[in-house]
Amino acid sequence: MALCAFVPAVKTQPATNNCPPAILLLLVKGLEIDARLVISYNDDHVQVAGTGNYLIVNFPSQRVLDAATSGPPGPKKPKPPGFDPLQQLHDLARTLGLVLELRVAGKTHVTFGIGGAPKISFNAVLGKIGSFFRGS
Repeated sequence: MALCAFVPAVKTQPATNNCPPAILLLLVKGLEIDARLVISYNDDHVQVAGTGNYLIVNFPSQRVLDAATSGPPGPKKPKPPGFDPLQQLHDLARTLGLVLELRVAGKTHVTFGIGGAPKISFNAVLGKIGSFFRGS
């Protein structure tokens, strides 16, 4: 990163263009977003919009969210005990000073970065229950 060229290298790391993680967090902490992006995923369009420290990711349907979060095809590997990806994403958002809102069809499902844990909405529960009854 170009910003890291002006940051002195930490003694425990060689002088490179890569930022040490602590310095990178300091640079990103003051990050403000102002963007709109549409990502095509399996002929569906996922919208990403952000302003200030608020970022919204909108999936067009529960089917698209399930496909995006299901992982690669094949046998599922067991997760290590204590592994909670939602909490990890929440902690990362708080560390960066961002609020991330995950929406499906315009309805908020999960909000990360506010409070002590991710806030899961009733829409998310209903959407997940409904996806169990739909066919592939």
